[in-house]
Amino acid sequence: QVQLVESGGGLVQPGGSLRLSCAASGRTVSSYAMGWFRQAPGKEREFVVGITRSGSVVNSADSAEGRFTISRDNAKNMVYLQMNRLKPEDTDIYYCAAANLVRASINPAHYDYWGQGTQVTVSS
Repeated sequence: QVQLVESGGGLVQPGGSLRLSCAASGRTVSSYAMGWFRQAPGKEREFVVGITRSGSVVNSADSAEGRFTISRDNAKNMVYLQMNRLKPEDTDIYYCAAANLVRASINPAHYDYWGQGTQVTVSS
């Protein structure tokens, strides 16, 4: 099993940047396909970006318009989401998830472990 804890969310102005962190414990992140998801109240959880066990990146259909980047630090057992040029519509709760898969899936139902989420609010 793996336990996931997100951090780094907060309030940021439009056009700003944030880096979300996902700290894993129990097993190494390289043992899983990892994904970042976002969810607004009353909406379904949406895939943002993922990384396969081999380290390849899987982008969503819109790839957050190229503004979001996932990375993984195996030594620290961390996964990151770098978000640039943030927009008010990026306001959501962001979740880190781990799947017992080789390749990251865009389907949240394929993920086995979830963090508690971190709130990102983009507002002036």
